[in-house]
Amino acid sequence: MRAQANPGPPPAGWASSVGRIARVALVVGTTAGGTGAHVQMLATGFAGRGIDVSVVGPSSAEAAFGFGSAPGVTFTPVEFGDRPRLGDVAAVLRLRRLLRPKAAKQQPDAVHAHGLRAGALTALALALAARPGHRRHRRRPGLVVTVHNAPPADRGARLLVYRLLERVVARGADLVLCVSSDLDARMRSAGARQVGRAIVPPADPIPPPTPPAAVTPTTGITPTITPTTGATSTAPASGRPLVLAVGRLAAQKDFGTLLAAAALWRDLDLEPQVAIAGDGPLAGELRAQAASLGVDAAFLGHRDDVANLLAVAAVFVLPSRWEGQPLILQEALRAGAAIVATRVGGIPELVGDDAAVVVRPGEAQALAAAVRAVLTEPPLATRLRAAAAVRGAALPTAADAVAAALAAYAQALAPA
Repeated sequence: MRAQANPGPPPAGWASSVGRIARVALVVGTTAGGTGAHVQMLATGFAGRGIDVSVVGPSSAEAAFGFGSAPGVTFTPVEFGDRPRLGDVAAVLRLRRLLRPKAAKQQPDAVHAHGLRAGALTALALALAARPGHRRHRRRPGLVVTVHNAPPADRGARLLVYRLLERVVARGADLVLCVSSDLDARMRSAGARQVGRAIVPPADPIPPPTPPAAVTPTTGITPTITPTTGATSTAPASGRPLVLAVGRLAAQKDFGTLLAAAALWRDLDLEPQVAIAGDGPLAGELRAQAASLGVDAAFLGHRDDVANLLAVAAVFVLPSRWEGQPLILQEALRAGAAIVATRVGGIPELVGDDAAVVVRPGEAQALAAAVRAVLTEPPLATRLRAAAAVRGAALPTAADAVAAALAAYAQALAPA
């Protein structure tokens, strides 16, 4: 059985339409995480099928993911940030020239923008290119926009901007794909003509190295491989259980609540070791918070061995305040981790009723109680791990994501 994130079968007759798709343009905004990884996955998959692929977006995205280094993929910079600015006008005009070039043979058959900012600017660019009397001899590309993330938890100007972007995308896109049902409802409410479910899996699993890398030389957390079984050991060298979190050190992930929760389980006979993998703007603030609370937290920075960290964690914690369909949660499910997460965005759909202990966001006491339960109740931890492994095995693959995207392009290009 496929995970709930699977949008179901493609529209009837899509295969014949896919045959017409020879060129695809992928538009991506500023990203250092899951959205960029997904675009990279699609670009590589399309190129492997003989499709001419171009990726368009800020230079920072190319620096992070190297889209243009993949065979059959080109990258063209278009500079725009994650918030509105005057330079967006120039970005829209440049997108118009790239997506509706004078030479018809250079025009993509489908344009797939990722994120509301990229989607809104792309929709405006194609609307300008489609003005009356402009290149009427050829059809504009079909526009698909994937909404990857939920709106910010605050209710200030950022939320107003988010709603405006929703409206622009809803009116300009032929098809909007959403990573969770709450985003699906928002885009339908905004007036989107067609809404579907996005398939955004993590990278296909790679067997871990033997032996896996240590967490850091100073933390004492040293995963090792048992030579006879290939199994991974269970804890830091001290024998203390490892509570692991992974993500960007930013407000969305709310690692501050995790640190506050860690201060509440210090009475345990064997105090857990907290390890947070990732970097971001709140690194200094989080370190200072941990020190002030007296919490033993290891800040690991960027890691390339997350699978190994998941293998040795007693609990994986995702304390986010808002989410879409987090890739790291899917990786934790595939790893069969004991998971504690917050009830936001697409998280409940991913974990179902049995693959995680789910709590309200921003509540340190509830988070601490959930982690304590997993650490002190072995049957609960065993059930969570088994359920996570089952759901992880049912998650879609990179090939599924590529096939679903091509089906979405066919749907966007189909006559109304």
